[in-house]
Amino acid sequence: MKQASASGKEVIGLGALNYDVLYAVERIAKGGEEVGITDVKKAPGGSAANTIVALARLGVDAGFVGTVGNDEEGKWILEDLRKEGVETRIKKHEGYTGAAVAFVDARGERALYILPGVNDQLCIDDIDSEFVNHTKFLHTSSFVNIEQLEMQRELATRIYNTETKLSFSPGMLCFKYEFDDLTELIERSEVVFISADELKSLIKKEDYERGTELLLDVGARIVCVTLGGKGCYVADSSTGESHLIDAYPTDVVDTTGAGDAFAAGFLFALLRDKSLYESGKTGNFVASFCIREYGGRKGLPYKKFIPATLQKGVKKNKSLTQINAD
Repeated sequence: MKQASASGKEVIGLGALNYDVLYAVERIAKGGEEVGITDVKKAPGGSAANTIVALARLGVDAGFVGTVGNDEEGKWILEDLRKEGVETRIKKHEGYTGAAVAFVDARGERALYILPGVNDQLCIDDIDSEFVNHTKFLHTSSFVNIEQLEMQRELATRIYNTETKLSFSPGMLCFKYEFDDLTELIERSEVVFISADELKSLIKKEDYERGTELLLDVGARIVCVTLGGKGCYVADSSTGESHLIDAYPTDVVDTTGAGDAFAAGFLFALLRDKSLYESGKTGNFVASFCIREYGGRKGLPYKKFIPATLQKGVKKNKSLTQINAD
């Protein structure tokens, strides 16, 4: 049974909603090159939406706030969220639903191109404040437009003195804006999810441990840095603890949505009062399922796969095959 608070959802997502088209290619082309396409996959996407779908599959009572266009892609995205059991407050705008085109090579690496569409039109007046204020976590991720960054700042200010905690995944904002531009969101965040590359771009330092300290110093309580095949690094300012946690071994098909899946696993465990280490380990576990399939959602696990991690415990070097056999 899903564990919701008396007042509302466990987690509500806010972010771009996209129609994703993924091309499996021999390799990522350089300028002027011609490279073959081996397959095409289409799926709904968007960073925060991927995290919310993953949480819903894990049994979390989840919702989402966003916008789609008045087109077939928008209808498809809404239907998919309903099918996954996500309660939505989606504004429909005249225009095209956001789109993402990805090229994924044989190693699972990708190149991504974004068309914001109507995501750029989402404003603070489109957001149901009653819905957002009555959740345990508001999980936000990046938009392309500066107006949406301002909207996230205002929303973070509005919920700061409520029981709602902010979970922030800046994503592409790290490459587009300066550290000072994101400080207000970071300092109000209970959890910040960021990749090593995003962190390096944001603070201009190679050392992810030092970068994590800077985010904690400005006010974030927990920082989670995803390190790809090396796993993750997690740190908590309230306890002073930090952990480097190994990734689970798996066959990598596509890394699209890996960070979103990690965030879902981490929040799932955190909501169930698991330790920082257990939460990071669960994030790695959920991400390991995601990257075995094309797209950000197809491989996401359901709740039946999680008890081995949280209830029985998983030895550090235990393989996915052993976990699934438990």
